[in-house]
Formats: sequence, C-alpha cells, structure tokens
Amino acid sequence: MSKHHHRDRSWAPAPEPLPQDAQTIDNHTHVASVIPFARAMSHEAQEKGQPEVPVYDVDQLLAQAQAVGIGGIIDCGCELPHLMTAVQMALDHPGNVHAALAIHPNESVLHGHRGVPGPDGLPLKYKPYHDTSFEDALAEVHRLATTYPEQVVAIGETGMDLFRTGEGAKELQREAFRAHIALAKELNLPMQIHDRDSHREVIETLLADGAPERTVFHSYSGDREMGEIAREHGWYLSFSGTVSYKGNDGIRESMRIVGLDHAMVETDAPYLTPMPYRGRTNAPYMIPYTLRAMADTLDLPIADVARGTRNTTRVVYGV
Repeated sequence: MSKHHHRDRSWAPAPEPLPQDAQTIDNHTHVASVIPFARAMSHEAQEKGQPEVPVYDVDQLLAQAQAVGIGGIIDCGCELPHLMTAVQMALDHPGNVHAALAIHPNESVLHGHRGVPGPDGLPLKYKPYHDTSFEDALAEVHRLATTYPEQVVAIGETGMDLFRTGEGAKELQREAFRAHIALAKELNLPMQIHDRDSHREVIETLLADGAPERTVFHSYSGDREMGEIAREHGWYLSFSGTVSYKGNDGIRESMRIVGLDHAMVETDAPYLTPMPYRGRTNAPYMIPYTLRAMADTLDLPIADVARGTRNTTRVVYGV
C-alpha cells in the first residue's frame, strides 16, 4: 500500500496558546470551505479504516481559534455564491469576523466567457452562476461592500493566476484585476492579491494602474527580488503555512526584507497547513504554528511576532 493511503487525515493538535497580550488575527481564511473540506477528509479516513474525523461548525472553529489566542478572522468570499456567506458570517459574529470580497482571478475568466480553454486545451469547468457577466458579479461585490461597510474591510482576493487558465485568459484576468484595483481605490479599501505563476504580470499591472494605498500579497510566494519591490512600494506581505515549508527560502528572505511592520499572518484555510502538519485540514487555530516559523526566521520571540502581525493588521484593515 502506498504511503499516501496511510496519510493522517485527522485534525492537527492545538498549538500552545499565545500569551494573553499577544493575540493576533488570521487576515485571510475561507472558513465556509473548511467544513466541506473536513467532511471530505472524514469520509476518506473512514474509507481507509482510520478513525472518524470530527466536522466542526463555524462557531466551534472560531472558539478553537480564540482558545489559542487568535482573536478574529477576515473571511474571504471570492466566488459569487460565497460573497454573502462571508458577509453573513461577519454579521453573525460582530467584532470577531470581518469579510474580504472579490471575484477570484480564476472565477473572473468564467463569468460570461463560455468556452475559454484551459491550459490543457479542454474547456474550463462552468457552473450555472457563471452565466452572470463579470461586470454584474463585480457590481455585487460593490453593492455588498457599500451596504455593509462595517463588515467588509477589504477587496480580495483578486490578482492573476496563470496556473489553471493558460495564456488565453491572461488579458481577461488582467482586465478583471484592473477593475478590482479601481474598486479598492474608489472605496478606499485595502486589496488582497492572489498571485500564482504571474508575479511579473501582477507587479506590472499594479505599477501601471497605481496600487491601492494598502496592497497586501496574500499567502506571499515571491522571491527576494519581489520582497525588495514590495518594500520599495510599501506593499504588505501576508504569510501562510508555506513560510514553514523547507524549500521556501525566498519567502522567508522577503519577510526579513519588509519587516514586521509590513507582515501579517494567515491560514488560507482549508489549504496550506503549516509544518509539521502539511496535508491535513487547515483552520484558524493553526496560526501559532505559522507564527513559530516566522519567529524562527526573524530570530524573535513568538509573542513579538504575534503582536507585530496584530499591529500591522490593525493598520491595514482597521480591525
């Protein structure tokens, strides 16, 4: 039996709680997606004869985070049906949950553009809501952001992702990104960038259009050179579990370049679980593991890094 079949699908143990005066915030997560993801993990574990994995609801996930010193989350809704889900979560948990809203780069290609081929030449996967034009989908982001200004604290995740959509969609994505840049500036909101296999294109677009005052690279994945560019322009970097992965020296070097006053922490849950639990379901309670990797990189106590990320989060999002 392959090693894969024995992979542990259970929840990682809770990390040691942060000190009382060093609570921080998960500034980019997808809590609504954690629940179906955990359900799939549980099903897989049962099929392989492993113990059942419990599936927690939003209240339980937030309570687990609170118990280890994660005082709040910014939940990202970046598909049309998930926009109101994120806002509703913020309405249901005032002060603890805020929302970031956008049409994800991969989604932006699907809205109103049937038949755009993927990188393998096959059509991309469409859902019925993709019949809505991109303009109308973005108008819903605008409507929710202006209707719920206390809940919606960022435009994101937007940007470019040339990993799944191939060259054919590059300009569609760029136009969508530019529309989000304009919206963030119009509403005076920070912008969270998703940037995969497209560092050059994203930076070119930001410099051509003028970046919003508070621009955040979520789950930052750049190299040292990109870290220097971010520092030069005052952009913020948000670090996920990938900062703890062995090969990612460029990510760690960039954190040292921009420093704690331009660094934040996130899970991007349910994905990108920090070491040593890569491959299990991620959730906001896992943040201290990522903070530990950041603290080791910066050669600082974990409490200092937690406080630094908390201060930066307050400056960027006002939460």
